[in-house]
Amino acid sequence: MLVEAAHAKLNLSLAITGRRADGFHELVSLVAPIALADTLTLEVGRPLGLTCDDASLPVDGANLVLKAAAAYAQRRPSAPTGHFHLAKKVPHGAGLGGGSSDAAAALRLLDRASGDPLGPAALEALIAAVGSDCPFFVRSQAAVMRGRGERLEVLPPAARAALAGRKVLLVKPPFGIPTPEAYGLLAKGGKYRPAAQAEAELAAWVARPAADPSALGNDLVAPVFAKYLALPVGLASFEAITATPWRMTGSGSACFSFVADGFAHARLREDVRRAWGPAAWVEETVISA
Repeated sequence: MLVEAAHAKLNLSLAITGRRADGFHELVSLVAPIALADTLTLEVGRPLGLTCDDASLPVDGANLVLKAAAAYAQRRPSAPTGHFHLAKKVPHGAGLGGGSSDAAAALRLLDRASGDPLGPAALEALIAAVGSDCPFFVRSQAAVMRGRGERLEVLPPAARAALAGRKVLLVKPPFGIPTPEAYGLLAKGGKYRPAAQAEAELAAWVARPAADPSALGNDLVAPVFAKYLALPVGLASFEAITATPWRMTGSGSACFSFVADGFAHARLREDVRRAWGPAAWVEETVISA
């Protein structure tokens, strides 16, 4: 039995610089892994399959775990396979990359089981066809994503050190936002950030990484918040409690805020559920850059 943690991520910034001819969007995004993680196990030697402790998730070929396994088998037909079991902690439809991280964990497990590992670089290239942000999760190191998410530049050590260990509060309403919908809302407005501007803003933060990276902004916020009014209304209330800004990660619907060590979040939990209902989700974690 082999086990891998599948860590979630935060898009600390997300600049969308244009739409490509193939329908994907070009982005420049500062991304960091967090301690919150699913757990994926592989029982080698059993027939290929998947079970999950979350009954709402598909366990057939639509699941990214099995898509990643199929991609690995196509590359290495003789490699051993087995039965996967997924224990979920990362909510789906949240912009936290849970499904993509699960897929990357599946590749790492299969590569470990092979006895002749391809290694991270090969796995990143292999998984790019499974999902745009999947390559990031092969190594789960704080990085800048470019292209449609498949081009990665790991942050310099000083910038990674400035992020590592920072306490983060996460909140999510009882609804998710499909990634294609969020990008479609942006495309209707056509408001893209110039690439040179996005790169200059990011370079300025890398030079002074003690600053709040989320101030770099998320270009999906305006179109998403215009449709899902519960998000901006709720966040305005939460800011009054934490005295810190709240940002959306990725395409949402999860949002995050940096808080000081020792912050007591019982009142926040009450306010989140008052604003979004009893099914709202609240989690405390740290960046594990």
